[in-house]
Amino acid sequence: MAAKIRLKRFGKKKAPFYRVVVIDSRAKRDGRAIEEIGIYHPLANPSVIEIDSERALYWLGVGAQPSDQVRKLLTLTGDWGTFKGDKDSKSTVEVAAGKLSPADQIQANSDAAEKLKAEKAAADEKAKQEADAAAKAEADEAAKAEAEKAAVADAAPAEDAAAAAPASDEATGPAEPEPASEDK
Repeated sequence: MAAKIRLKRFGKKKAPFYRVVVIDSRAKRDGRAIEEIGIYHPLANPSVIEIDSERALYWLGVGAQPSDQVRKLLTLTGDWGTFKGDKDSKSTVEVAAGKLSPADQIQANSDAAEKLKAEKAAADEKAKQEADAAAKAEADEAAKAEAEKAAVADAAPAEDAAAAAPASDEATGPAEPEPASEDK
């Protein structure tokens, strides 16, 4: 079976978009494909070209022949140069403004995730420090209150004793003179 890599047309009249497919060379243009390896939207500005490089290189390696248009697309993505042995081949596909290439999207997502993790860790650490500071302040307050209670408790018996002694004198009146001894 002779395999071809070519475009399979979708869309409506004057608004085409294509899938890059591996198909039997005898099959009709939009017939059943062996495998879909990419997409091509020529009317988008810039054109959207996404081809699974690994699968394209596999099919080229087993003898699938690309159509002229697919060969141009593979040249733009750098896969044709890689297949021919060019070490310096790279993708020259333009990415729409505001959109990132898949590798850049993955990198941006991982950077955002790392940033969120760092912010969460910092917030957790700050919350832990604040909780420790609040617990320490509460412990200090409790110790201070205990010290004040102890000081009040220590001072209270002395005040009670001092207050009790004059109070007991006043309550009983002046001390009675001792009876004179009759030995005189």
